Amino acid sequence: FDGRRPDSVPAARAFVRSVLAATDLPRETLETAQLLVSELATNSFLHARTETEVTVHVDENRVRVEVADRRPGLMPLPRECPPNAGTGRGLGVVAGLADRHGADQGRQEKRVWFELLRQNGSPGTPSHWAPPRPLTDGDTAPVVLIDLPGALHITSQQHRHAVLRELSLAGALGDRLGVDPEDLLTAHDTSNLLSAAMLAALGGRHGTAEIRTVTLSLPAGIGPTVTLLRRVLETAEEASRDELLLTRPGLPQSQALQDWLFDQITGQLDGALPTAWTMVSRDPSASPLDLMPWDKEEVHTSRLPTVVVDDDNLIVAANVPAADLLGWDPDDLVGRSLTELIPDHLRERHLAAFHSLLLTGQPRILGRAVPLPALHRDGHLVPVRLLIQAQEMSDGHTVFIGQMVPRSTAFGPEPRPSHRRPVVRPTGLPEPPAPPHRLPPEESPELPEFGRRPVAAVAALAAMDRLSLLADIGRELADASELGPGLHAVCAHLVRRLADWCVIDLLDGDSVERVGVMHRDPGRIAPGGLEGRLPPISESARGPLARTLRGAGPLLLGGGVPPHPGECGLDSGYRSLFKRFGATSAVVAPLRARRQIFGALTLAREDPAHPFVEDDLAFIDDLVRSVALAVENQRLFDGTRYVAERLQRDLLPVLPRVPGLEIDASYATSSVTTQIGGDWYDCFRLPDGDTALIIGDIAGHDLEAAITMSQLRSMLRGIALDRQEPAEEVLSRLDMADRSLRSATTATCVYGRMAEPSPGEWEFHFSSAGHLPPLLVDPDRGARLLEGGSGLMLGTGHDLRREGASVPIPHGATLLLYTDGLIERRGEDLDDSLRRLQDQAASLAREPLGTLCDELLIRLGADATDDIALLAVRPVHTDDTGPDGD
Repeated sequence: FDGRRPDSVPAARAFVRSVLAATDLPRETLETAQLLVSELATNSFLHARTETEVTVHVDENRVRVEVADRRPGLMPLPRECPPNAGTGRGLGVVAGLADRHGADQGRQEKRVWFELLRQNGSPGTPSHWAPPRPLTDGDTAPVVLIDLPGALHITSQQHRHAVLRELSLAGALGDRLGVDPEDLLTAHDTSNLLSAAMLAALGGRHGTAEIRTVTLSLPAGIGPTVTLLRRVLETAEEASRDELLLTRPGLPQSQALQDWLFDQITGQLDGALPTAWTMVSRDPSASPLDLMPWDKEEVHTSRLPTVVVDDDNLIVAANVPAADLLGWDPDDLVGRSLTELIPDHLRERHLAAFHSLLLTGQPRILGRAVPLPALHRDGHLVPVRLLIQAQEMSDGHTVFIGQMVPRSTAFGPEPRPSHRRPVVRPTGLPEPPAPPHRLPPEESPELPEFGRRPVAAVAALAAMDRLSLLADIGRELADASELGPGLHAVCAHLVRRLADWCVIDLLDGDSVERVGVMHRDPGRIAPGGLEGRLPPISESARGPLARTLRGAGPLLLGGGVPPHPGECGLDSGYRSLFKRFGATSAVVAPLRARRQIFGALTLAREDPAHPFVEDDLAFIDDLVRSVALAVENQRLFDGTRYVAERLQRDLLPVLPRVPGLEIDASYATSSVTTQIGGDWYDCFRLPDGDTALIIGDIAGHDLEAAITMSQLRSMLRGIALDRQEPAEEVLSRLDMADRSLRSATTATCVYGRMAEPSPGEWEFHFSSAGHLPPLLVDPDRGARLLEGGSGLMLGTGHDLRREGASVPIPHGATLLLYTDGLIERRGEDLDDSLRRLQDQAASLAREPLGTLCDELLIRLGADATDDIALLAVRPVHTDDTGPDGD
């Protein structure tokens, strides 16, 4: 058969069927033989692309089918295939269904074969595929992949094989999609060679989510073919994004890993030093939650509201905080479509963005913190800041993890400030990132694969090593945005450089929570079984942990915790840790800062040749002091955040009901800080019937700015209600009143009056004190900035005359007041920012007012480094006004 044509596969199947139909073989044997020859012929078509010969031998004991091609150097390469893999199963099917199988390599050809026994046949010598031999004869070179993420690698590799397979099928049907057939064949061979080298480097198995460092042994001259492979895959991705392939485009993080892999191979073969995956700068959408491997238990124990969906947009996990926030029971959420948590006016947009991600691989909000409303079960909207990231599982599946941070406009039950941050379990635990200047493992003892270097080699830390460890731990805690990931990184350093296993317990009143358990060997810890709430410290508690939580220590333990009479649950649970993991010595030290105990750290060693000794206690005491300070700072931070959110809720006004006007407003805090800011808006009815509209921004972003904002807002409301003067006069009086405050304050502000001089006709009279110009969004005329009425900001000390301006507001048009957090971005010209706002607003001119505000926050407010306030007003016919008038 011509193995370059796809019809060679059905031809091979038909040939086997015609031969075996003339025998007395059972139907089951005949069908199995047809299936297996289809797999081998398909492999020959996809990878060999030469003439193919199919031979069938039948005797009284067995049926033997051989498929020969003219590429003896390309031997079968079995791959480990996760359950949902779309390719690479052929040889596994043959191995699973045939009684014997194998491959014979000759000078001019290779023969891949299988045997099916008759009832009276004997299996003979057991068979198996030969171990992968990816290398051709010639020089080889090592390529070190530092911090290779296992789950993401599986996903990326599966996608690579699927794309190449479909390119081959498309090419066989005459549609080459811009890929030369010879280039495609070379790309296939190179891809298989890389997969074989990876499988060999991982010891024959790669079905793991852990992050590890591996060394590939590759032909020294493979660089040009890897470059060709990259070029073919880029062409395929373009075709996939244009929906010319059935295979979906790769997600951003999968593409980022593939680019990193190819860069490492070509770069290191040219003499460059390795760069760790964890040290490569990536776009947020291409940065999965490396410290949060997908784990249902991890989602359930997290205190951050979290929902997880699969690629069918169905919820597969949700935790209690998320359910409480949205009025559901967690179990009731599982299996529902995510659209049930999305307001009606955003559902179509969500589905379009989700399907666009799957079909084009291009993210819109993936990896970005976006302010938007979620839908409560009772129908009201809950303002949140949503962060969605894609995360791979060890079987190659991708899930989407959404974390919701309630925004300050959420008028739900007030959360109790929490000091607990669960540490991620060590499933897929990475060793701390190695600097890119380190040498490969065979040249440097400082770059071992995680878990391979015995603790004995690092037990006796030299003075510089101890200082380095303290510095690294301090850096990890300082760089962590959340306490949980920070403690996780600390544990990673400790089990790599100081101990065999460690435990962190945090104290909250009389309750104790185990937030981290980590072992040098991640397989020693079953997911979900060791962390969580512990029994309280009772009066009868006398064990080492209880004593330490009361302030004793550091305590040096001899390797076990003996039972004692009247032992309580806390004591017995702690003793069970030592029974479970074993230890020849241990230290338990209190997390103490400023005479307060926040928890305890336990370090244990299993090597009797290098136990902890008295001299280690002073060093460990210094070490836990850094951890204790981090815990204390997190608790202070949480308390401040709680107060700030409570204050922000109390400061936001209730919008009035005005016949003939729709009024809407939004407030979103910064995505990089939880401090209360100085942005504010206000809206109220004046005694003469006009409606006051105010937007302002105080310089600064702290409690002082919030206090000043509250004072200015109150003064402005009082002046406006009392004087009822033109807008410019009101701002002049506010500027004078501002000087009476206890500290010099600068602020920007727009004050305006929405008036109805005749029924159904609306005008906006306003003045601006250094604030960004209001935006008028007209469905028929587009969006334009209202530049009139501008003047100096408040607090400059100059008594210059302020100007006012008036502009008619047509029915159906939207007047938008906003603060700079919506548009300003570092390094971008302000005019460009304002043009982007005009373009986005114009495209939303005919949308409902709430949709317009939400969409502007989503499109422009993601990752904003400043607070955002929006106030929007739209004249409508009286019968169009909602029941609440807003």
